[in-house]
Amino acid sequence: MKFEAILFDFDGVLIESEESGNRHIADYLSRIGHPTTAEQSMANFMGLAGADFLAAVERWIGRPLPDDFAEERRIENDRCIAEGIAEVAGAVAFVRALPAALPRAVVSSSRPPWLHAHLAHLGLTDAFGAHVYSGAVDVARGKPAPDLYLHAAERLVVPIGRCAIIEDSPVGATGAVASGGHVIGLVAGTHCGPDHADRLRAIGVHAVARDFAEVARELGL
Repeated sequence: MKFEAILFDFDGVLIESEESGNRHIADYLSRIGHPTTAEQSMANFMGLAGADFLAAVERWIGRPLPDDFAEERRIENDRCIAEGIAEVAGAVAFVRALPAALPRAVVSSSRPPWLHAHLAHLGLTDAFGAHVYSGAVDVARGKPAPDLYLHAAERLVVPIGRCAIIEDSPVGATGAVASGGHVIGLVAGTHCGPDHADRLRAIGVHAVARDFAEVARELGL
């Protein structure tokens, strides 16, 4: 194996939440008078969280979001947590096939309740243990800053330069590249359009993988 640890983004890498989440956002914005496709939502908002996400949506529609937006998102998130979301093809088998002693962590912009609920749905809670890190709570600056990746590497006690990072979004890839890790841009999710790999390459990812078999080859597994 060429690396000493693997850092996994979550949404769009382990679960297919980017497509469903952005479709919900697009439907909401269209309903309130700002026609938006799921593809436009993904192009503008994918990988963002918290204040950065809200600011991006408000720039897109050119006005403050209605008061009911937060409640609409909460209801949708609660539904997803209760029902679960499908894995990105091959994700669970890939994680399960990793050497047991290989350090690994989740590095996500999502909040811990979302992460832990969906890891449980996937049956991967034990695969990551305590190494589930959220840019919303574990660092002062979330993605696209590099802080979350550096934080996870420190907790795993592995130099960031010896870590492979699997990311799917331009926002995440930006922070991952800045961290100094070896970044694999994964375009296996249903949200990844024909130009997605080129967008990630332009950011500076070290490799692009179309599926987890290509991730394994890049890692030397």
